[in-house]
Amino acid sequence: MVPTSYYLILSAVLFGLGIVALVIRRNIITIFMAIELMLNAVNLAFVAFSQSLGQVDGEVFVLFVIVVAAAEAAVGLGIIILTARNRKSLNVERVDLLKL
Repeated sequence: MVPTSYYLILSAVLFGLGIVALVIRRNIITIFMAIELMLNAVNLAFVAFSQSLGQVDGEVFVLFVIVVAAAEAAVGLGIIILTARNRKSLNVERVDLLKL
C-alpha cells in the first residue's frame, strides 16, 4: 500500500510544474496544457484523499472536474484555432484580440 503523502507530493510537484509552465511559456497551447496539468494534479489529490478516507465524495467531484475540463478543452481549443488562423501566431503577447 502506497502512503497518501506520496500521492500528495506527486500532486504538488505536478501542480508546481504547471505553474512554472504557465509563467514561463508564451505559447497559447503550452499555457493550455499547463492549466490541464494543474487540473489533473488537483484531481490526483482529490482521489488520494478520497481513498485514504474511504469515501467516494472526492472521486465524484473528480468526475465533475473532468467533465468541465473536457468542455473547457473543446471551447478553448476552438478559440485557440480561430485566434491562430486570424493572427498567424500562438504567442500570447501578440494576441490582443479580446482587448477593448
